[in-house]
Amino acid sequence: MIIVTSQGITNDQWKALCGKLEDWGFQIHVIEGIEKKVIGAVGDKRRVDFHFLENIPGVEKVIPILSPYKLASKDIRPEGTVISIGDLRIGGGNFGIIAGPCAVESETQLLEVANGLKDLGAKGLRGGAFKPRTSPYSFQGLEEEGLRILAKAREACGLPIVTELMNLTELELVAEYADIIQIGARNMQNFGLLRAVGRQAKPVLLKRGLSATVEEWLMAAEYILAEGNTKVILCERGIRTFETATRNTLDLSAVPLIKSVSHLPVIVDPSHGTGKRKLVLPMAKAALVAGADGILVEVHPDPSNAWSDGEQSLDLPEFKELMIQLHSLASIEGKKI
Repeated sequence: MIIVTSQGITNDQWKALCGKLEDWGFQIHVIEGIEKKVIGAVGDKRRVDFHFLENIPGVEKVIPILSPYKLASKDIRPEGTVISIGDLRIGGGNFGIIAGPCAVESETQLLEVANGLKDLGAKGLRGGAFKPRTSPYSFQGLEEEGLRILAKAREACGLPIVTELMNLTELELVAEYADIIQIGARNMQNFGLLRAVGRQAKPVLLKRGLSATVEEWLMAAEYILAEGNTKVILCERGIRTFETATRNTLDLSAVPLIKSVSHLPVIVDPSHGTGKRKLVLPMAKAALVAGADGILVEVHPDPSNAWSDGEQSLDLPEFKELMIQLHSLASIEGKKI
């Protein structure tokens, strides 16, 4: 439930209210508004009388949350959540563009693409140091050396970095380097991992699982939010269907659906969503029109020789064309890039 406090609530009234909720077994999540404080209270609502709560000094009103995802619900923060790191802003009418290679291959490769992306207007740099691959014989990433290269690229170009965390044992290491920690599709329901990233302070980019429903995806986000980390970005990256013409089926209908029920920002990955370079630009534009808060797109200086996912990666000239078209479309849609 959501408890909206009165504008003039005193410190003593606030402490008494929080104390009562904790005594009743509720988890308290405080949301600071401009004029008022709001409490998201998660627990067994059968243990408390709503009318009794509304009569507690300092309480303006109590709103039950009926959806299973309490903290991800739009009722908690109707204005929506905005994630800001440096010049990268996701949510609140902003369209954040994060780009970079699927895998960090070398310092030369990453610095070339990072500086090119910076010049072309990208606001975040993605790159995989730990690579979850279908085949155990495929390139698995440079691991810690890849993280160090990402840090050098950030120092050189100033772009915040997004990289994937695969295992609990690597959390401390990845958090040391990353600005945003990505939880990939294969780990969307790795609940121990979700709880762990919920207990640290870095923003989390949560990709939709291969066959996850929207509710399952939001419930996965709830695991992170319930541990206290409110900085969650959802990423639609396509789901597995009977269709084989594309790598995945990019479910753009999920974007406005999420926006209607949740305050969390949602971005789209048209690279993994389609698996085809020629489809990235049209689906990125479609994502903007559908209401997405940004895109995550793969860019490589030489896609034909990429160590992974070259067939869905743009080169820098193609990314430049993408940026030109997105800027033109954003002005029509009222988005800021």
